[in-house]
Amino acid sequence: MMTMTAALGLTVGVSGCGTDSGAEAKTTTLTVVATNYGDSVHKNSIGFWDRVGLAFQAAHPDIRVEAKVYPADEVDAKVAALVKQGKAPDVVQTDSYAEYAAKGLLYRADELLSISAQGSFVPSLAEAGQVRRVQYGLPFTASTRLLYYNKDLFSRAGLKPPTTWQQLLVDARVLKAMGVTYPIALPLGPEEAEAETLTWLLAGGGGYTDNSGSYALTSKENVSTLEWLRSSLVAEGLTGPTLPGKLNRGAALQAFLDGKAAMVNAPLSLMRQIEDSTLNVPYGTVALPSRTGRTVPTMGTADWTIAFRSAGHREETGEFLDFLYGDKYVTQQAAEYQLLPVTTAASAAMREDKQYSKLWNGLDALDNMELYPLSETNWSQVAASIRAQIGKSVAPGGDPEAVLSSIGKATRSTS
Repeated sequence: MMTMTAALGLTVGVSGCGTDSGAEAKTTTLTVVATNYGDSVHKNSIGFWDRVGLAFQAAHPDIRVEAKVYPADEVDAKVAALVKQGKAPDVVQTDSYAEYAAKGLLYRADELLSISAQGSFVPSLAEAGQVRRVQYGLPFTASTRLLYYNKDLFSRAGLKPPTTWQQLLVDARVLKAMGVTYPIALPLGPEEAEAETLTWLLAGGGGYTDNSGSYALTSKENVSTLEWLRSSLVAEGLTGPTLPGKLNRGAALQAFLDGKAAMVNAPLSLMRQIEDSTLNVPYGTVALPSRTGRTVPTMGTADWTIAFRSAGHREETGEFLDFLYGDKYVTQQAAEYQLLPVTTAASAAMREDKQYSKLWNGLDALDNMELYPLSETNWSQVAASIRAQIGKSVAPGGDPEAVLSSIGKATRSTS
């Protein structure tokens, strides 16, 4: 397992220097487990936690921060193991929270944060961090999916970015006639099919849940969306030589980087990959067209900060989290990794600063994002079922309603 421990004194022991009277001053150590957002080109996230920890310790010499950063696919297992051992960290930064909240293991947001800090979050994100109307998940990062298009291929074809599904269909046909391998990549393979699926369902007027927040996988809107993908895009060979159920997100993004895909739905981090690639594909971004062209919610994702009760450091943890959510560090984290800021002040400042112009389309979507139903403790099972089955719904001869009904069985399970 790749483990990176914060350097520069962040793992110093809990005892502090003596006082003038000779008594030993006690120092509280906060343990933090966090997710790595870096890659082979950009430094990993330990640098961010170093900076925050050192600055916080300078202002709070009686509180030390011990941070460990793990790859995204290892964090949950690491935390689960620590919780099972009775050694839960003070603070965890990861992509889920509902299971621990449901078991009563987490502090509420109002037990930790100052009123100003708690009120600073983008409302849609703060609401998404709630379980039964109580906030446990503090949004740490956010991202959204945009439709990336290859400007060179669109220019050669005399096309403009589509705003409706019919325009997208016509554009894809033209691009296929030009010999483009993937007029529009449709990654519904097992890597992250739940993201691509939700993006399209929202564009078709549906989604994973209804207005009350209850699962609604088999809605007529969802069935209609998948039927359109199957009968229009896939049936006409407009999604490329690989069936969507076999195409993973990484392969789809690589096809765009290689100039073989003219369109692909992707997170904001694709901008960084394009800048780092040798071809440096000329690209533009727009919202995924909706069925009729009307504005619909945008698919969004978020990672969260949670705080465990078991260590008993409520006051110290609250001071650290208030510090962490200052505009300086919220902006730094978003800018470094092409993510969206989670506070309204940082969002407004980045929207007015031209150095962040590539993120503006994403920033515009912040107030109209729909996230996964993370407050449902069985979401992980539902997501796994989507990854395993959804590709079959758009394959030739696929039955979207039957597939959605099968996935729906997971919504009735309990974690």
